[in-house]
Order: sequence, then structure tokens, then C-alpha cells
Amino acid sequence: MHEAYETQAHAPHRRWRIAVLLGIGVLINFFDRVNVSVAFNALHVQWGISAVAFGYLSSAYNWTYAALQMPVGVMLDRWGVRRVGRVATLIWSIASFASGLATGVWSFFAARLLLGVGEAPTFPANAKAIGYWFPEDERSFSTSFNDAAAKFASAIGVPILGVLVLWLGWRWSFIFTGFVSFLYFLLFWRIYRNPSEDPRLSAAERRRMGEGHAQPESAPEHHEHGAPLLYLIRQPQVLGATIGFAAYNYVFYLVLTWLPTYLTMTMHIRLLDSALYTAVPWLVATFTDLFIGGWMVDALVRRVQRPWLVRQAVLVGGLGFGMGIYGAKFAHTPWGAVAWISTCLAGLGAMAPVGWSVPSFIAPRESVGRVGGIMNFATQLAAISAPIVMGYFARAHDFGAGFTVAAVVLAVGIAGYALLLGKLAVIPEPS
Repeated sequence: MHEAYETQAHAPHRRWRIAVLLGIGVLINFFDRVNVSVAFNALHVQWGISAVAFGYLSSAYNWTYAALQMPVGVMLDRWGVRRVGRVATLIWSIASFASGLATGVWSFFAARLLLGVGEAPTFPANAKAIGYWFPEDERSFSTSFNDAAAKFASAIGVPILGVLVLWLGWRWSFIFTGFVSFLYFLLFWRIYRNPSEDPRLSAAERRRMGEGHAQPESAPEHHEHGAPLLYLIRQPQVLGATIGFAAYNYVFYLVLTWLPTYLTMTMHIRLLDSALYTAVPWLVATFTDLFIGGWMVDALVRRVQRPWLVRQAVLVGGLGFGMGIYGAKFAHTPWGAVAWISTCLAGLGAMAPVGWSVPSFIAPRESVGRVGGIMNFATQLAAISAPIVMGYFARAHDFGAGFTVAAVVLAVGIAGYALLLGKLAVIPEPS
């Protein structure tokens, strides 16, 4: 009787509130990230930056983001999602404002480096939080809230920011994202708790999470800080997850940073038209992310005896569809290019939630942050490379060569998943 009263008195789905909160954070993250690609023409007019310089400027955010991934993983495992997340969200809101107030290329570059510092904990922290809050058979769908937000941010962010750039100037687009980021800082401060810290988490929901093998929290007095980084780096599962997801991130950032400019330069269309065309592939990716990589994967996992095989098939198949980016090399119309890019992003969207959830399946106790940090370090090296490599091809107006390189990178990623990741079993703790 008491348990029934408690279940009714407290929200029975607290964990989904956490998934939505984390998804909102990613949405705002990617508003910040895509801002530069929308502002390219305006920055070129104001500061005279070239296509190659734009490639470096676009990747600046990823330099600090990548450098901090493994330290951030250690900090998350030691100090927790709540404390690290609060500091991080404040830093990234300050960085967004600083971008809008930059007086030249170098101060703008510095602001983008600071943005990378603030946003570095986002995905490792989300992976750790999802592991704590969600049973294994809900983890793909809950993760898809985060990853679909990244795609949806580009679908709606590019047109919104494009309008701001055209009407008010590029500075106001960054000030806008700074204001929204600060609002998220306040929201995260108010809402996020670990399950053990949430007084409104009902006994029934806590039991559902435990029975579904949600990752346990270590008691602070035990000082459990996870497996050593060097031990984890040597594990085949970690290498496979890292190679596969680095390939995903290479193509993801290639499209994120260059798609509007590619359409403008090769199809000779206006910025606003380019922004509208750009929205289509990202909407497709949002759909496949939520309903294939999220809902469908979890539905299949509940019905089959080998759930790892479902996840492996989606990972490999998603990268396979991602190779559709090669077809954009032969496109001669905006809609032809959009069709090929949509095929690519549909595949990447479908496999991304599974890819992001891998650390929570394979990491030893209190090591999700470390595994996520290792994986995200390599993915950010790929994210740094993609805009720069395409910048050199764009200087020669040879986007097709850039798309060919992207297809080869995806082939390497498929090999990493297929040959090294295995059955997504938990890595043994070091003896």
C-alpha cells in the first residue's frame, strides 16, 4: 500500500526527464557549433578569410574539445556529472558571447577554443548519466534523444541562424546562442541529479532501473575511480568502438561545417536557400536517429536472444549507408546533392545512438567516463581533420575528392566495428 502511494506521489518516469534535459543541452551545443558555417560569407566579407582559413577556424573548437576528452573522462568518474556539468555549461555560454564580441580573427579563434573547453564534457557526461539512469533495454532510445538533438539542431539552427545573420549580422547569431546557452546553464543547475540524489525518484522506478542493469553508482567513501586509462586503451572493444565512431564523426563534421558552403559554391544558390536545402538531410537524420537507432533498436533488443548482434548490425549498416556521401560527387543539382547527403545522414543517424551508448555497455565499473573520453578524443581528432581537409579541396573547387576521402574513412570504420568490437561484453576489471 505504501509503495503504491509512493509511486503515485512521485513522477514514475523521472529518467525520461533526464533524457530530455540532456537532449536540450546537445541541441544548444550544436547551435553553437554550426554557427560558424552559417556565418562563413559574413566572416569572409569582414575579415577576408579564405576557404582554407575557414577550415581551420571551423575546427578550432575541436582542438580543445579533443585535448580535454580523456582528462574530462577522469574528472567525470571522480567528481560526477552534476558538478562537472554545471561548470562546463557556464563556460560554453561565456564562450558563445565572446564569439559575438570578437574584434578580429584571433580573438574569434580564442573564443572558439574556449567553447571547446566548455562543451568537452557533454557527450562523456551524457553517456555516464544515461548509464546511471536507464536500463540496458532503454539505453539506445534514451541516447537517441541526445544524438537526434544534434541533427535537429542543424535542421532548425541553420535556417534560424541564417535569418539572424541576414537581418541583424553575424555577431547577433552568436549572442543569441550565448543567451540560450546561459538559460540552459540555469536549467541544468536546477534539474540534474544522479539517481541516488533525486528525492522524487520512486521505489518502483528505482527497482525498474536496477532490474534492467542500469550502471550502479559507487559510494563516495569507497573511492572507486575506475580502470586505468592505459589498460582501457589496450582493449580491443575500446579500439573497435573508437575507430568506428571516429569514422562517423569525420563525416558528421564534414557535413556539419561544409554543407551550406558546398551548396552555395557548387550549386550557386543564395545563403538562405542553402540553409533551407541544408535542413532536409538533417531532418532525415533526426528521424532515423530517434526511430531506428533509438526506438527500433530497443524494441528488437527486447525480442531477440543476441542483442549485441542487433547493435552490431545497426553500427555496420549505418556506416554503410553513410557511404552514400560518395554519390554527392556526381550531383549536378541542389536536390541531387541533398538526396545523396540525406542517404548518408540517414545511415549515420541510425547508428549514432548505438555508437554513443557503447561505453555504457563495455566499460568496467566507474569507467564509463574514461571509455567515453578515449572514444571521444579520437572522434574529435577526426572532427578536426574533416573541415581542414575539405578546406584544401574546396580551394580547388574539388568537393568530390573530399567526398571520396570520406567514403574511405567510413570503410575503415566498418572494419573497426566488425573486427574489434565483438559482442559488446563488459571489459574485465584489471587484476
